[in-house]
Amino acid sequence: MSINQHLVIISLDSLGYRDINEHQSELPTLNKLVKGGTWVKKIKGIYPTLTYPSHTTIVTGQYPNVHGIINNTKIQPQRRSPDWFWYQRDVKSPTLYDLARKQNLTTAAFLWPVTAGSKINYNLAEIFPNRIWTNQVLVSLKASSPLFILEMNKKYGKLRNGIKQPQLDDFITACAVDTIKNKKPNLTLLHLVDMDSMRHRYGVRSDEAMAALHRLDNHVSQVIQATKEAGTFDDTNFVILGDHYQINVDKMIHLNTLFAKRGWLVAKPDQTIGSKWSVMAKTCDGCTYIYTKNFDQLERLKDLLAGVEGVERIYSQQEAIARGADPKCTLMVEAKSGYYFTDESDRNVVEKVQPEMMGNADRYQGVHGYDPEKPDYKTTIIFNGPMVKQGHAIEEANLVDEAPTFAKLLGLKFPEPIAGESIDGVFLE
Repeated sequence: MSINQHLVIISLDSLGYRDINEHQSELPTLNKLVKGGTWVKKIKGIYPTLTYPSHTTIVTGQYPNVHGIINNTKIQPQRRSPDWFWYQRDVKSPTLYDLARKQNLTTAAFLWPVTAGSKINYNLAEIFPNRIWTNQVLVSLKASSPLFILEMNKKYGKLRNGIKQPQLDDFITACAVDTIKNKKPNLTLLHLVDMDSMRHRYGVRSDEAMAALHRLDNHVSQVIQATKEAGTFDDTNFVILGDHYQINVDKMIHLNTLFAKRGWLVAKPDQTIGSKWSVMAKTCDGCTYIYTKNFDQLERLKDLLAGVEGVERIYSQQEAIARGADPKCTLMVEAKSGYYFTDESDRNVVEKVQPEMMGNADRYQGVHGYDPEKPDYKTTIIFNGPMVKQGHAIEEANLVDEAPTFAKLLGLKFPEPIAGESIDGVFLE
């Protein structure tokens, strides 16, 4: 099997199996990629099915309890807006882009999660200002490739409007197109978030979300065209993937309110909690971690949680670890479809989500984070290129299987045993 020197991986955040299965004929670019490549229809995600843990699994082939990105955000209960896992220094496993660099391949990444401060050659890291004394330009410069980001902002900054969609994806796609044409990186990682944003705000199958899916199809077309203009198309394998799917919701559960009533934590007026706590919920939206300190009433806690409206299942620490989640949690609580968790500490325990709440923090009509075994909740992946079987379909695989498959496409190998296995049915014999 001859190896190609270029790989383009495009993550369409929240792309699900249903999106391709039900809308393939309306999506000219994705339709062509499916028909001319290999579609692995149903991909089982990791737990929790959140963007940052998922994207780290996609480039490491490991579960969160091994690679270390166990949530989108860090445990900072005194902060209304906790910091995200922006920086690669938190990743404890080898990444695809580091393997590529060690083989002297050039790398580029555009809003790929958890790459801030990495050694990617051309990096426009996903990070936003989370302190009142800084701003977007400063944090991006510190976290990314400074000269590169200045050049991209100068050329295409007019396309963006802060982090609002769809303008952000327009900007990011323009940067990726420019870089592919002018730098010809061996590995390109592109993360587009338009549809995920629309699903959170308007619902999973909303008109707004479907319009975003069509915009994403066009962005993929722009990237493919860039490889043609760069003269690298014939040597490029393309991957289009989702990181998770979403589920519609209309109720939210505030477990920290319940714990405050029991005296296990102190609720603050700004919905954070005091520094002295013995039980705390840390949301992953469709599920939540429960952490405890110096606490000896575990059975009482479980009984309390089991009685909460919208709770589907309670996982023990051992069960959470077996699913690849944070080994430091005490419990993990799964919500029923239609419900999700917040970290808020001073509200009714269960509250209906109203349409007028949209646009405020933690107010959604669609979320993810649930157990990947939830029905109709699979993501998906499409492979296309000179190393890939044409007109082929594979029924299912796991998210952890993607990284070793990508490594094989670039002639790379992960240095240690990893959880995933290459999806060898993708490759030409």
